[in-house]
Amino acid sequence: MRVLVTGATGFVGGALIRQLMERGSPGVSGEAVPAASFEIVAGVRQPSQGLPASIEQCTVGDLSSNTDWSEALRGADAVVHCAARVHVMKDTAEDPLSAFRSVNVEGTLNLARQAAAAGVRRFVFVSSIKVNGEATVLGRPFRADDSPAPQDAYGISKHEAEAGLRQLAIDSGMEVAIVRPPLVYGHGVKANFRAMMGAVARRLPLPLGGIEHNRRSMVALGNLVDLLVTCISHSAAANRTFLISDGEDLSTSQLLRRLGQAMGRPARLVPVPVSWIELGAALLGRRSVAQRLCGSLQVDISDTRQRLGWAPPLSVDEGLKRAAEGYLNEASV
Repeated sequence: MRVLVTGATGFVGGALIRQLMERGSPGVSGEAVPAASFEIVAGVRQPSQGLPASIEQCTVGDLSSNTDWSEALRGADAVVHCAARVHVMKDTAEDPLSAFRSVNVEGTLNLARQAAAAGVRRFVFVSSIKVNGEATVLGRPFRADDSPAPQDAYGISKHEAEAGLRQLAIDSGMEVAIVRPPLVYGHGVKANFRAMMGAVARRLPLPLGGIEHNRRSMVALGNLVDLLVTCISHSAAANRTFLISDGEDLSTSQLLRRLGQAMGRPARLVPVPVSWIELGAALLGRRSVAQRLCGSLQVDISDTRQRLGWAPPLSVDEGLKRAAEGYLNEASV
């Protein structure tokens, strides 16, 4: 099976390539396919020294409506599309929605149309839980069949890409599988999760000990790439949307305590009332930050489990341990 992975040097794409090299994928009958049966093509913006020498690289430049994928798609059986304009807290684009649409919608659909024309059988798209929305009521998690309710430019762009891919599947017959992860963490994670690990590692006092009653779903990098590999060839993944998580939801204070245990440096939590945190964030114009810290975002993965016979191979603690080890090793260097 020849598989094109886009965003191959990124956080998810790089881990996916390592996973494809290390193991096979569940076939239509659930039996393992030998890892050697994968022929991996890495779609990269520019040549990279960070990929294994055995991986074929195909330089395609920026992801846009004009990108030529013909060489990368030659003979491909499947595509796993990880490349994207990612969500950032402080977007400097003059028109963020237009910028996200250019890459995440137009760039994605351009690739998918070329893939269908090239005879690709399965297109796996890494979307986002932001298609469902930004928050849930405690105990009422998002489900794959919920009506989409994206609220920011990134979520809107992913929703529009999903809609375009579903229509293309109808028109062309190419199978599409969509995966919507929540926050992904693991070795090499950046942004807020990395900053949180840094604060715990330095034993900084954190005023988050009082956030005990929310629940948030996350997914370890190893769990996400395991599901992506499954979706490459599992017959039940065709033209379906799947939510994913580690299968255990944590409050903010629980997450910090468990992360501290994984790092061998107990988190120093100060029990500041949630109402104080929300008020302070409002005064500083950071309501969205408070919402992520204090609110809930849960996902229901029961359909993913049942339809694919899939379960997260890593527990939360195992995932946090891998993330912590990666961070501490980099910090020591």
